Amino acid sequence: MSAAAWVHALQLQRDGVRLEPLGPQHADGLAAAARDGELWNIRVTGVPAPGDETAYITTALQMQAAGSRQPFAVIDATSGRVLGSTSYHDMLPEVRRLEIGYTWYARSVQRSHVNSTAKLMLLTHAFETLHAAVVGWRTDNFNFASQRAIERLGAKRDGVIRHHALRRDGTVRDTVMYSMTAGEWPEAKAQLLYRLVMYRSKPC
Repeated sequence: MSAAAWVHALQLQRDGVRLEPLGPQHADGLAAAARDGELWNIRVTGVPAPGDETAYITTALQMQAAGSRQPFAVIDATSGRVLGSTSYHDMLPEVRRLEIGYTWYARSVQRSHVNSTAKLMLLTHAFETLHAAVVGWRTDNFNFASQRAIERLGAKRDGVIRHHALRRDGTVRDTVMYSMTAGEWPEAKAQLLYRLVMYRSKPC
């Protein structure tokens, strides 16, 4: 499969969550989502600081043009509110591998159904439409919340790349690598669907 087939305009939607191609029109929505929790102050994430939203989107679209990233805005399908952002990245169709990352959400929707729903859509498309052999994740060695969330998906920890990437504060992080193979997807999918049923059954 060609790189062009893996990086194209794509919109996914289910259970009130929509993933749509990230674009300049989402700048104000991203700013509002980031303000919900002042997420740019978290040193182990890459959430855009106030005023940096346009540059954040421009960088994502440059990576998309280069064939290495497919960025999405995460949208509340009912209200149209921007909830955050996520991406496919490091897309290698020749070996049928891609990663999911650049993911962040407004504080008010963290630990809700939003992340599980987005991951279900992204993983289903990756494994069942693109026929990926493996999907990977990478995260900061001090981002323990991200590590727990990735592990809850059923991904396996592959190891740690030492002194790997620069943080915004100038320190250099170690990167924790995870992956899920196509053979592991059916069990992981069943668990994700079960979790979404549990979210829906919670009292309001």
